Amino acid sequence: MTYTPTKPLTFDEFIAQYGDDFRYELADGELIEMEATGPHETVGGKLTIQIGIAITNAQLPWFIPRTCLIQPLADVATARRPDIVVLDETRLAREPLWQREPVITLGSSIKLIVEVVSTNWETDYARKVEEYALLGIPEYWIVDFRGLGGTAFIGKPKQPTFTVCQLEVDEYRQQQYRLGDAIASPLFPALQLRLDDVLPR
Repeated sequence: MTYTPTKPLTFDEFIAQYGDDFRYELADGELIEMEATGPHETVGGKLTIQIGIAITNAQLPWFIPRTCLIQPLADVATARRPDIVVLDETRLAREPLWQREPVITLGSSIKLIVEVVSTNWETDYARKVEEYALLGIPEYWIVDFRGLGGTAFIGKPKQPTFTVCQLEVDEYRQQQYRLGDAIASPLFPALQLRLDDVLPR
């Protein structure tokens, strides 16, 4: 749901008023209410565990923050709150806001973003694909566990779909996986994961 205040919020106003409120993100100065449900959180939680194990096994200097805002390159104030973010700890010294706020402004600090699709699926499949590619984020996963996305994005018949977007130059090459498929992640080549593994029971 979108809330349109009398005037658009600036990024700083959003941080001051809603920075600690997990229910909201900002798009073009408009306050957007996140639509998390129990099943949505189940999928996100299971994926967080799988990614965390992969990071630990590969002994990478990466971590998954408990909360994090992303400030994409945009003319109008935007602050994204992805379901999962993997950060490169060795890059955080370059982040201008990190010491005061869990806000990332440089794409080079981010290794992976995961969005678990909810009813506002258009944003995950279209706008965020562009925003995250412009930031230079190497990998972006779209986890559509209920098959909500439009057929232009997930095909016919609509079904649960896991999309791995890999950055090539400045655009994402997308590979889709269905139930039963082994998911291939260039970022985590040893990861053994299927969409089935993270679905709610």
